[in-house]
Amino acid sequence: MFKRIKNYLHAPDSKYTVRETVKWLWMAWKGNRLQAFINAALGLIGVALSLASVWAVKHAIDVASGTIEGSIYWSVALMAAIVLCDFGVSIAGVWVRNILGIRAQNRMQQRMLDRILRSEWHGKESHHSGDVLNRLEFDVGNVVNFLTETIPSTLSVFAMFFGAFFYLFSMDKMLACIIVVMIPLFAIVSKIYIRKMRQLTRQVRDSDSKVQSVLQETIQNRMLIKTLERDSAMVDKLESTQSELRHNVVKRTAFSVFSNLILNFGFALGYLVAFLWSALRLAEHTLTFGGMTAFLQLVNKVQGPARSLTKLIPAFVSVFTAAERLMELEENPLEEQGDPIKLAAPCGIRLQDVSYAYDDKEGDVIHQLSFDFKPGSCTAILGETGAGKTTLVRVLLALLRPKEGKVEIYNDQESRELNPRMRCNFVYVPQGNTLMSGTIRDNLRLGKLSATDEQMREALRVSCADFVFDLPDGLDTSCAESGGGLSEGQAQRISIARALLRNRNILLFDESTSALDPETERQLLHNILATHNKTVIFITHRPAVVEYCDQTLKITKTSTK
Repeated sequence: MFKRIKNYLHAPDSKYTVRETVKWLWMAWKGNRLQAFINAALGLIGVALSLASVWAVKHAIDVASGTIEGSIYWSVALMAAIVLCDFGVSIAGVWVRNILGIRAQNRMQQRMLDRILRSEWHGKESHHSGDVLNRLEFDVGNVVNFLTETIPSTLSVFAMFFGAFFYLFSMDKMLACIIVVMIPLFAIVSKIYIRKMRQLTRQVRDSDSKVQSVLQETIQNRMLIKTLERDSAMVDKLESTQSELRHNVVKRTAFSVFSNLILNFGFALGYLVAFLWSALRLAEHTLTFGGMTAFLQLVNKVQGPARSLTKLIPAFVSVFTAAERLMELEENPLEEQGDPIKLAAPCGIRLQDVSYAYDDKEGDVIHQLSFDFKPGSCTAILGETGAGKTTLVRVLLALLRPKEGKVEIYNDQESRELNPRMRCNFVYVPQGNTLMSGTIRDNLRLGKLSATDEQMREALRVSCADFVFDLPDGLDTSCAESGGGLSEGQAQRISIARALLRNRNILLFDESTSALDPETERQLLHNILATHNKTVIFITHRPAVVEYCDQTLKITKTSTK
């Protein structure tokens, strides 16, 4: 029966088991438990105040109707005191949510980003950067909110249910039992509901990531789109992805509305039964008016948690979906961790029959390559587009591990097989504009956080970036995203200065002088190679660069194997 319903709803099994997801959420809960405990305590205090208010209202009505003796003024004063305490608990809850909540979200984003940065990189990213940002923002927020607020509130929901049930049971055993008959049925139906909602929620979240990816990519490439006159095409692409999102939202909403309609019908029926029952007892004079009021309040407080559970189910579904999407970001294994391994200068790199392929079906990008970048040498790597120069750079930086062969870093004292812990021996200047938003000083400090102004000035001088000194704000000149406000050549020279501040034994330049005029390029090469105490590797097409090199490595496209 269950299997037939599951097939009818097209509710497939999740990528991760419930146990795996719960284990991941438990680990994510570390560091957030104080906030969860505070929220739980506030919730339980709120439950106690709520039940106390039921008694206080019943007491005041019975006093006012003359059923029992007492002062109506003291009864109302007691009600007011409970209301004020409830206000205090609510205000405390707001402060906890806003102050501790943002800290918890920040911590988890930092942990996730650190995990992504320390994981292995395979050259072909499985997730679009817009999708990753969407997960780090919305899915992290969802998980943190669940761990610090939803779980504590669930405790309060159960406390309210049992507290109200036993209070009602003490007044009328039969009615209490009738009201809770729906709970077992609810538990059976909820499993089917959760499976279907997880599928629909996952579709909505994936569609939302696609929308953000299109937006991000369009903004990043705005100039290209304008020059190609494809403004309308990109807006149409956005509309297409948004249409998919809307379609999935409609499907999820329709399923949720239908499910809630069925459940709410049951709750309404239960409340009408309770009202009729209490009205009959009132007519038979076996229940006071205050007792009837308490009856109806307690029925609401029994049904309220059940209603809350129907709202908690989408929250559980949503957090399981969010957790799965974040778990996918952690699927890449970590790089080798540990203290950096730095070799004494001068050191070189030796490749022995190195092969690498991004995909076995596409064949080797690099095939059985052997070469020795000797200590203190200057090498130009030449080759046509697609020959594997960029892949070779990634192998040299230990970003990619060879499929076959071996890469060694060595000096006159030792030789070690290259791994990520030895990346500290390299300076790398990638192709294109790689400046980040902020000041020139901020960009240079990425090369060396403790760099002094004098060290920055020397690095700028060596990289022929003296123009920085003539800018009105000098080192404190602001750069927009991707070095906006500077020419391509200026940005390249600042990038080189940033790398020189790192001051490592092996310098790797990937078309890093492509935007420079010949005279500036010659002066820059002269400055960099003047000391002869570094191993320098250039990926280049520029004849002027080749003239300064001791040796060349020509790479050709390999045949598919």
